[in-house]
Amino acid sequence: MYKLISLMAVAVFCSYSSTKVNSMKALENALTVEEKNDGWVTLFDGKTTNGWHSYGTDKVGSDWKVTDGAITLEPVKEGEKKDGGDLVTNNEYSNFDFKVDWKISPKGNSGIIFYIHEDSSLYHETYNTGLEMQVLDNGTATRLGHPDGKLYTHRAGDLYDLLASKEVVHPQGEWNHVEIISLNGKLDFYMNGMHTLSTHLWDGNWKEMIAISKFKDMKNFGTFKQGKISLQDHGNQVWYKNIMIKKL
Repeated sequence: MYKLISLMAVAVFCSYSSTKVNSMKALENALTVEEKNDGWVTLFDGKTTNGWHSYGTDKVGSDWKVTDGAITLEPVKEGEKKDGGDLVTNNEYSNFDFKVDWKISPKGNSGIIFYIHEDSSLYHETYNTGLEMQVLDNGTATRLGHPDGKLYTHRAGDLYDLLASKEVVHPQGEWNHVEIISLNGKLDFYMNGMHTLSTHLWDGNWKEMIAISKFKDMKNFGTFKQGKISLQDHGNQVWYKNIMIKKL
């Protein structure tokens, strides 16, 4: 009788575990009840680009598609007209917790840019004002990736051209889960469950970092405390899904 009860308990547990795993898969590009109650909002419904637009316009460029539950940039072929641009949220954020999964093409380059002040008459690119978490195919010891993979502070997960992060990126072609938390000037990056980078924005040290970076001559770069978030069009195919944010 004891063995029978034990076997029944195992069967129930296995059934529960299977249901839990299946329910987690079913919730891709959606929020759990717990996440909703905690204040999270989804920025991608898995089907459309509602809530986004290409920088400096009022529409989404046609190079951005939704395929297999992911927002993807499909680069144009030689001779074709480019119609992409960095994809930007309609809303602005100040203190926030932002999560997204990304996957990059071979030798690909993209980025997650935030605190963007969208005034295309003054700032022609998102990176003229916004900070970037790098999205990149770093390559490996036996396979060349994007050339930026050889540069300090230009590798996947880095605060681009400012600070290097811990090396926890998954191999090219695999999904990476990243998180950006910005609260009252304290900035933290996470990748694949690891805390990879931390710094403070807008203080004296921050200004010194900018002064020795490629952004030193970009007026007002890294100064805005509220702004939009962007998925970068760097001309290479990239995929984004499970995009969510919580205001802090």
